[in-house]
Order: sequence, then structure tokens, then C-alpha cells
Amino acid sequence: MKVVVSIGGSVLAPDLDPARVDAFADVVGQLERAGHTVGVVVGGGTVARDYITTARDLGANEIELDQLGIAVTRLNARLLIAALDDRSESVPSKSYESGHEAMRRGDVPVLGGTVAGQTTDAVSAAFAEYVDADLLVYATSVDGVYDADPNVEDGATRFDSLTAGELVDVVADLEMNAGSNAPVDLLAAKLIQRSGLRAIVLDGTEPERVARAVEGEHEGTEIVPAGD
Repeated sequence: MKVVVSIGGSVLAPDLDPARVDAFADVVGQLERAGHTVGVVVGGGTVARDYITTARDLGANEIELDQLGIAVTRLNARLLIAALDDRSESVPSKSYESGHEAMRRGDVPVLGGTVAGQTTDAVSAAFAEYVDADLLVYATSVDGVYDADPNVEDGATRFDSLTAGELVDVVADLEMNAGSNAPVDLLAAKLIQRSGLRAIVLDGTEPERVARAVEGEHEGTEIVPAGD
């Protein structure tokens, strides 16, 4: 199976702990040994947000802030590459094309951000579509998709499964509320819908959960193509 794993920066390296990065590299190796082809996209997390906040206060415009965030995602990607040793490319892939070529060579491509205006949520969905992945796994700091922001609403309910169209509706409603958080952004949800991707959104604070999800066991939210 061809799998793209999207790892949030706050999940991969919340405190730059090498053991956590190694644990994600071990999961990638585990999936490879099980016969899967793996690509990875890494986010910027809290570090990126901190840099962006400071740069905004210094007068940087939004495109400059996007570029700063992309730079941080690629730093995080380099941490995972260091842990993967010779199993991956030596530098982060900067395009879907170069990532796809790495997969064809048998390497594990590790991407960060690619272009301004697009989060790594969307990069993950677009890359999964580009390489015709069988599964996209979002390893986030929350345990799935909810009908309301669980940080605000005590009674928020987690979905076990959603169609991609339902995901678009849920995320759009969440993003309409100022300050709310969605585990996958709206552009990513629309790309998942367009491509017919199967995806899983899960709590990735324990890296082993990613491997279990690929093998069919998870407690997150599964996004299924319409008609499945």
C-alpha cells in the first residue's frame, strides 16, 4: 500500500526531543518492512507560529510570513531525515515531483511546506493525490474530527467516520468561528474530496498509533470516499 503520513510539527518535535523524532523514524521503517511505500509531510508546529508572530510584529507581510513558516517546516523535515539515515533523501523535497521521484527510487521523501498560502495539511492531501496514495494519515495533536471545537465546547462529539463532503462541511463550520481549531484545514478537506482519497485523522502524540492505523486499527476519524 502507498501511504502518505502527515506529521504535525507540534507532534514531531514539540520540545526538540530526539527520542520522539526517532520514534517516528522507527514507524516509517516498520511500515516499509511491512511492504508499504511511504512518503512524509512535516508541519511547523508551535515553533513556526512563534516565528510568525514575532515577524508579524516586526512588520513582515503575509507572504513573507508564509515563507518563514515554510522554512520552519523544512527544518523539522531535516530532523526526521537525520533520524531516517539512508532511508530517505538527504534534503527535504521541495515539490511534489521531486517527492514522487524519490518514492520511485525507493527512498522516503520528506516534505515540508511548498508554496505560500498553503498549509502542510493541504500539501499532504495534494501530495497524496499526486502520487496516487492509497491512504493519507494525519498525525495531529487531537484524536479526530469533532462536530465543534472540543477546546471550547465540552459536549463536542468526535466522528468515527465521515465522507469527504461531510468533512468539508464540518471544517467550514469550525473555521467560521474565530479562534476555533480544525484538525484538517478547509483546502485540505476539499482536496481530499476532489481526489477521492481515504484518510485518517488521529492523535499522533504516540507515533506507534500511525503504524496501527495503516494496518487497520485506530481510534481516530476515518474519511471515506463517497459511495464507500
